[in-house]
Amino acid sequence: MASSGASSILLNPEKIRRLSMQSLFESFDTLCEGTVIVDRDARIVWINERYATRLGAKSAAEAIGKPVEDVIRNSLMRSVVTTGQPILLDIMETPGATFVVTRIPLKNDRGEVIGAAGFALFDKVQSLKPLFAKFEGMQQEIAAAQKSLAENRRPKYTFSNFIGSSPVCMEVKRQARRAAQHDATVLLLGETGTGKELLAHAIHGASARGGKPFVGINVAAIPDALLETEFFGVAPGAYTGAEKKGRDGKFRLADGGTLFLDEIGDMPLLLQSKLLRVLQEQEFEPVGSNRVVKIDVRIIAATSVDLQRCVSEGRFREDLFYRLNVLSIRVPPLRERMADIEALCEGILEQIEQRTGLPHRELTPDAIERLRGCAWRGNVRELQNVLEKAVMMSDKIRIGAVDLVDILPSDRVRLPFPGNSMHAVDLSGGSSALSDTSEGEVRSYDVEFAEFERRLLANALAATGNRVDAAARLLGLGRATMYRKLRALGFDSHI
Repeated sequence: MASSGASSILLNPEKIRRLSMQSLFESFDTLCEGTVIVDRDARIVWINERYATRLGAKSAAEAIGKPVEDVIRNSLMRSVVTTGQPILLDIMETPGATFVVTRIPLKNDRGEVIGAAGFALFDKVQSLKPLFAKFEGMQQEIAAAQKSLAENRRPKYTFSNFIGSSPVCMEVKRQARRAAQHDATVLLLGETGTGKELLAHAIHGASARGGKPFVGINVAAIPDALLETEFFGVAPGAYTGAEKKGRDGKFRLADGGTLFLDEIGDMPLLLQSKLLRVLQEQEFEPVGSNRVVKIDVRIIAATSVDLQRCVSEGRFREDLFYRLNVLSIRVPPLRERMADIEALCEGILEQIEQRTGLPHRELTPDAIERLRGCAWRGNVRELQNVLEKAVMMSDKIRIGAVDLVDILPSDRVRLPFPGNSMHAVDLSGGSSALSDTSEGEVRSYDVEFAEFERRLLANALAATGNRVDAAARLLGLGRATMYRKLRALGFDSHI
């Protein structure tokens, strides 16, 4: 018979629901810190004894019929009755304890609200202490990560880091400080290793945007296929393998601040047209999205190639060039500011000391003169490399010229300086005049240097049997840089 009764209940969904609700209520009443039920006027019609006494009442019977706020000072049961909406999770302060509570409306068969039931699930202070400790730890980790990320996007250098007091150096800093006072696009022109990125940081830091993000991207270091997503980001699920939450691009990350585009001369033509639109409209669409994102970004671009030549050869958009070339600053190569060598060496040696913990080193006067006699094709970056090698390979506190013999390449080209012959040593051991101009004739620096560089590349190719990779290694150039220079200087047969 018992089995038959149980079967009939199982076949009656309504009975199952009512039994479940009764069982659930009894479980809550047993397990929770307290239970209270109010009518449609928010008067208490039932409260368990444990909860009533904990709230300060002498007994549950004393609380019956009173407005719920008279017994539970901060109760929101009246709001649940009025709106018919539950408050599933809340924290309620009482004079004796702090509870985590849930409140649900009670309705009749017609769906009308006839009251509400509230459950004080547990004492927050004691029961949630481990959870709150874990949550606080997570908040601290997030705050630390956000702080670290913000620091990484702050300018790392100021104008004081651009070391030198030569006339050309002071002129560059003057122009850069002037550029910092405006919000126009800046184009930094100069060979690799001259300090263009350092100046970009300094301009941003001294500008009105200094407190906002500084985001840099090396165009030449990212495959063409990924550049668009790096710039503009990806919408959620834009393509197979894309992140479900999407990803912000560099323009979005730099919003309100500065975006530094290094080696912009290597940007593919298709992306150049999209960049032009962003510069004009200050808006873009993430990859895979139709949503237009408005931004406020200042552009500082840099290149080591002749953009005007790239324009004439059809490798760079003319309209983009004019858009970028608003405030242009030519960063001089190291060979044009040899008066700064001593100060640069002192600053670099201090950085090496701070980074490695090794004793501070000094250069003797003959070592400085030896360094002044070098061509420095890699500019300040190459000088840093030479000094780091000198520090690592010598235990001397004072580094002399003799200590640099095995560090400076034997094929280092000597440039004309006062007291030197007006000839450049070629890589094959001979010498050739810097130009074919007649005595007394003066040509522009760009013409003279292009001719000098053309002869240098020709000598390197001749010395290596016309092997471009070997010639690049001999000159200390990257393969891509070597091919770019060959193309620019008319060595088409070697490309």
